[in-house]
Amino acid sequence: MDVLGVRVEMPASSPVVLLRERGGDRYLPVWIGATEATAIAYAQQGVVPPRPLTHDLLKNVIDALGRTLKLVRIDGLIDGVFHSTLVFDNGVEVSSRTSDAIALALRTGTEVVTNDELLAQAGVLSGPDDDEAAHENEEQEVEQFKEFLDTISPEDFGDPGPH
Repeated sequence: MDVLGVRVEMPASSPVVLLRERGGDRYLPVWIGATEATAIAYAQQGVVPPRPLTHDLLKNVIDALGRTLKLVRIDGLIDGVFHSTLVFDNGVEVSSRTSDAIALALRTGTEVVTNDELLAQAGVLSGPDDDEAAHENEEQEVEQFKEFLDTISPEDFGDPGPH
């Protein structure tokens, strides 16, 4: 899957990360939170924060332990929630939120994959006639998301509570 980027779904202003099937014409939209949307957008834009953010920290820990993230696998959709797995070079697999897995994959250059069943269940088909309209829509959504990023601050997220 190719990570196309983060969009803001209107009218609810809900962030969504959009993935596209390699060599195909199916898209997989994954609705995510604003914090995760920011983390993914920063990784795609090459933004390097003055101090490591959570996904940067995790990448640094993986590197310090001498491990490599080999694969991010989006496994399924259960009760409207995507589930993913981080697959490491030593065979260890760790369950992950899909948004975190994607943010980490972008920072580590790791491939994101899914299966045909999930694409059939949750994917969206796009034809050649949709390409021009989709590109215009994509540009508008990117601009809206940039405006959204300009208006948020860490205080907007409050205390996330226990995890």
